[in-house]
Amino acid sequence: SSGINAEYGGALMWTIGKRRRAARDFPGANIIMDQFAAKPKQGRRRVGLIVEKAPARPHYPVLNTEGKVIGEITSGSPSPCTGKNIAMAYVDNEYTKNGTQVQVQVRKKKYVASKVAMPFVPTQYYNPPKN
Repeated sequence: SSGINAEYGGALMWTIGKRRRAARDFPGANIIMDQFAAKPKQGRRRVGLIVEKAPARPHYPVLNTEGKVIGEITSGSPSPCTGKNIAMAYVDNEYTKNGTQVQVQVRKKKYVASKVAMPFVPTQYYNPPKN
């Protein structure tokens, strides 16, 4: 998906002024405006997943426990910081609660995944003591 895609709320449309949208005089205008005008899929959100065993890759389907497709992986890889396989996906709204169990289909096999909060690794910026 793109940041302009209306499917996920048109998150970046504010970066293109109304006059430029109407005139379609910016690079990629036809593609971007077509994406924005497309009918959105109802109720999808980006979530973080911890996948058991195999790492999930982009475009792999996310399934509910009954095997129905509820979303799609956008990115995934093994995480050296957590020691687990992590992924981000867009899933239907009813599956966005932390701890929700779903499945990810990786090369025709289904693996258990859990919805977790992002970021996967909390930031640990140095904050000097206040005097």
